[in-house]
This record gives sequence, structure tokens and C-alpha cells, in this order.
Amino acid sequence: MRGISLLVVLVALLSWAIGNIAYAQDDNAGVRLIEEEVRVPARSGDYTIATRILRPEGAGPYGAIVLNHGAPVSADERRIESPDMLMHTATIFAQRGYVVVMPLRRGFGATGGEFAEDAGSCRNPDYRRGESAAADDVMAAYNYVRTLPYVDGNRMILAGQSAGGVTSIFTAGARAPQGLVAVLAFAAGRGGNPTRNPGVPCAVEPLAKVFDELGREVKVPVLFHYAQNDLYFNPNTSRLWYDRFAAGGARAEYVLQPPFGKDGHYIFSADSGVGVWLPAVEHFFAKYGVPFEPMHPLQQAAKPMLAGATN
Repeated sequence: MRGISLLVVLVALLSWAIGNIAYAQDDNAGVRLIEEEVRVPARSGDYTIATRILRPEGAGPYGAIVLNHGAPVSADERRIESPDMLMHTATIFAQRGYVVVMPLRRGFGATGGEFAEDAGSCRNPDYRRGESAAADDVMAAYNYVRTLPYVDGNRMILAGQSAGGVTSIFTAGARAPQGLVAVLAFAAGRGGNPTRNPGVPCAVEPLAKVFDELGREVKVPVLFHYAQNDLYFNPNTSRLWYDRFAAGGARAEYVLQPPFGKDGHYIFSADSGVGVWLPAVEHFFAKYGVPFEPMHPLQQAAKPMLAGATN
């Protein structure tokens, strides 16, 4: 069995090495960015996480943001999940000197496999079990990126959209990752279904009980960011979750933006939403001393640093 396990690990590492391909691109701000696709081994190589990395060119070291996607309602939507939805947002972070890591958790997109974070029926969901499974995948990407030569492992941020926001907060509390300095949670929640019950998610209280515990566990500042017309989680619900979290003593801020588009749930991922959420993030980071200034092209190294290169 040990020989088989070792073989699995070697195959996973080989897959990662083959997938570690990068290309450079110039963004509109003149900051040269590198995009990479990698496979990150998880659980000692039992499976791998399809991950996209977007980073400033150069040796760094840069802070890193693990950016976590949401969880579409249907299995068909989960199968086509892709980092593409968050690439515009990732570019904003990369322009400010961060390596942005976008893992696809189990059951989503190119990672495939079982929908590991399924919490079960809304009548009796086990959110802790579901979030723990999601956190396993997030931590695989988190620990991987801290080993990269161009990353400052003491300037790590967890961020996420919708279910990815909850997973980010849960990971910060339950796993207490080394080097973590802040969490950004955009439209964070679980159980929403805008078609069946717009704005009112199922199992509000079971998730609130998880936030009760996380409010005592999370040691870094957390931003809860929502819009008034979120068709997954209405303001009363999102405020309740925030209040329950903050009551545990955690450092947290709640931002409720005016209505955005047809569904404010997507304020973070929509290209036009940047002008709304970015000032809130800038204010939040400034308050807690987290660097977030736009990069200047002269800050980058003169030589390109592609995947696998070292100084």
C-alpha cells in the first residue's frame, strides 16, 4: 500500500509540473501579469485541485489572495464552474501587488469528482461538515502558494464570493492558517435560491450557529460585503449572520451597498461592480494596515519571471 500511495503522490506532482504553464499579459494599468494553470496536490496526493494563478511579473515577494468561487445551485452549473468568472476581479488584486490563487474545489469544473462540500438537506444541514470539506481544498491551495518563491507567506488573504465567502471565513477560523492577515467575504452565505425563494435562503439559523462559533475563532479582520438587492441573501439575513459573527468578539465590518443591477449578489464578480466594492476594500485594508496600493510598472523586475523560474 505504501508503494501505491507513493505512486499516487508522484503522479499528482508530475501532473502539477506539466500543468505549470504560464504566459505574460499587459493589463490596462501597464502592469505586466503572469497567468498560470496548475494542479495542486491535496490530501497527500489523493486528488488534485485545478487552480489558476494570476500574478504580477517579477521576483516579488508579493502578498497572496486565495480567491474562492461560489456554489451554483445545479450540478450542471457546478460542472462548468471556471475561474473565468473572477478574472476581472483577480486582475484588480494583481494590479495591487498580490498573487491571486483561484482553486476549483471538488465537484466543480476542471477539478471534478464528488461535490464534497454538500451539507445535505435544508431541513437538517450539516454546514460544519460541508465547510470542513471545502476548507480542505482551500488549504491545499493556501499552503501551496506560501511555498512559491515570489510569495510573502506572511501576507496572506482569504477572499470569496457567496459560498466561497463562507468557506473563506470558516477556513480562517477552523484552520487558523499561518500568515493570514484578513478575510474578504462578498455576498457570503449558503442555501440561497433566487428562483424558488428570492432573497430568503433556507436554513438561516443553522448557518447563524456556525457564525456564532466562527466569531470566537477568527483572529483576523473580516469584511462582510453585500448589496441591498441580493436575490440570494436579503439584508435582514446577511445582517443577522454578521451580528452573530461579531458577537463572538471578532473584528468585522458590514457593508451594505445600494441596489446593483438586477441582482446585487454579483456585485463582486461583475466588471461594472469594481467601482462599488473596491473603495470599500480600500477603506477596510487601510483601517487594518494591509498594503493595497496600485503597482507602478517600475516596481516590477526588469526580467520576466515565468513559472518554475527562480532568482
